[in-house]
Amino acid sequence: MTKVQSLKISISGVRGIVGEALTPQLLAAFAGALGTYLGRGPILVGRDTRPSGLMVLNAVFSGLLSAGCEPVDLGICPVPSIQVRTASVRSQGAIAITASHNPVEWNALKFIGSRGLFLNNYQAEELLDIYHQRNFAQVPAQEIPRVRQDSRAIPEHIQKLLDYFDARIVRGARLKVVIDSVNGAGSLAAPAFLRQLGCRVIEIHTRPDGLFPRNPEPLPENLGALRKAVVANHADVGFAQDADADRLAVVDAHGRPIGEDYTLALATLFALERRRGPVVTNLSTTQAIDDIARQLGCPVIRTKIGEINVVEEMIQSHAVIGGEGNGGVILPEVHYCRDSMSGMGVVLQLLAARRQPLHAIVASLPRYVVIKQKAEFPPDQVSRLLDALERRFPDARKSTLDGLKLSWDDRWLHVRPSNTEPVLRVVAEARSRSQAQALVRDAQRIIASLK
Repeated sequence: MTKVQSLKISISGVRGIVGEALTPQLLAAFAGALGTYLGRGPILVGRDTRPSGLMVLNAVFSGLLSAGCEPVDLGICPVPSIQVRTASVRSQGAIAITASHNPVEWNALKFIGSRGLFLNNYQAEELLDIYHQRNFAQVPAQEIPRVRQDSRAIPEHIQKLLDYFDARIVRGARLKVVIDSVNGAGSLAAPAFLRQLGCRVIEIHTRPDGLFPRNPEPLPENLGALRKAVVANHADVGFAQDADADRLAVVDAHGRPIGEDYTLALATLFALERRRGPVVTNLSTTQAIDDIARQLGCPVIRTKIGEINVVEEMIQSHAVIGGEGNGGVILPEVHYCRDSMSGMGVVLQLLAARRQPLHAIVASLPRYVVIKQKAEFPPDQVSRLLDALERRFPDARKSTLDGLKLSWDDRWLHVRPSNTEPVLRVVAEARSRSQAQALVRDAQRIIASLK
């Protein structure tokens, strides 16, 4: 990987490979840019468990202090906990130090505003302008603040979850749960939350040392240890988080992953049965969401990929539930953020209230097969590729809101540049695996022909 490829600066933040392009100087500069943009005052900083986290943390402190901001160290902390705490204490904003599902050699900065929401496109562009122009605020030595500690982020987040869910019903069910936190930030939060819900908890990969025992992306192919542990312990359900604990994968009592998209499908069913209202999700999320919402008389609004795009539409439309098909559940009453523990609460309350095994609840939902792939492709040739795909499928409905999505009544194909990696995302869904595979094959064939 070249130095250029090992760094990605975008509206989603800055991420890169530590020791290559992600240097202390670059990190301090971005922190200084955020301090300049948000203004003097407290800025919360939390991190996942990666071994590079301490280096990144101190570089961030340096940049914030030089701009006259007061860093508030939350320690190792899930990203949703950082967001909840930011909104609660009304700080200037926050920085989450995490590369999420990327491998351990990566790290990143994610920028959060005063309401505990990620910066939107307009705000992120303003921040990037400050960074590129190097026009940073600087304060004299006598005005440099001190770093302050705050250990309340995780307890406050857990309490908000307990206030939202019917803990009495869940406690009464005495569910047995296996939790796999990939030795990430969720290790310090998820087991405690599950025990406060009265679950009998079996922990795997909950040592917060950042040495990921599996690929941190909670895809079915990475959940072998969890699947075995669920079956071996006769558990009711298994949960897997990514390194920063915003995404959730779920495994049923037979050790079968239900699929990331169906985490949100279950949450949609749960939320709409409690209260009718709009659902917001992105273009790459399963059509099962539309089917569930239609059965309950509720509209679905689709957005570009990216948490902040979903969140802003949720606020605008007063949505009851939202999220993304990568296992990201957003419950507005908890906070406008993707939150793996919100997803856990949904599944546990459904199991407790319905007194059915998870596989039976999932079997009652509309079924689709989703295939997700990546492809390397020159960024300057993407528009040419999308034109070729559109010509290949002239009978499809098209959306160019985010890349190109081609839709039919029973299937769809979505191709777009990734927001977090230098690749294309190729996602297809259909009623059968063969139909979805055919769509992906056609897309990959066209991609290969144009490289």
